[in-house]
Amino acid sequence: MVPPSSTSTAESGLGLLPGTLDLFILKTLSWGPMHGLAVLQWIERTTKQSLQIEEGALYPALHRMEEKGWLEAEWGHTDSGRRAKFYRVTAAGRRQLAAELARWNRYAKAATLILNAKGATP
Repeated sequence: MVPPSSTSTAESGLGLLPGTLDLFILKTLSWGPMHGLAVLQWIERTTKQSLQIEEGALYPALHRMEEKGWLEAEWGHTDSGRRAKFYRVTAAGRRQLAAELARWNRYAKAATLILNAKGATP
């Protein structure tokens, strides 16, 4: 079993599998620019609170992804008037998202084959 990493979970919540945070951030930002708190809220709402990513994991990931050229950021103001950094996916980030989605889909198909197997020999 893989231990949860860098998340807090509700009583029946899930931990993040290693390597999925970047994928989830890229997918979230593929809908348009958002500030960090909006990314957290979108993931929580979309997963019906099953995944709750801590700010201490999110912001280092955003900065790392910006350094890799997958995200661009600029300062702006939230709807409430608070100053915040807004992130958007770059062309390189879109390519990374496509690669990560393909890898995730291959993994999910392989895992499904194993979990649905009826015996030791296929």
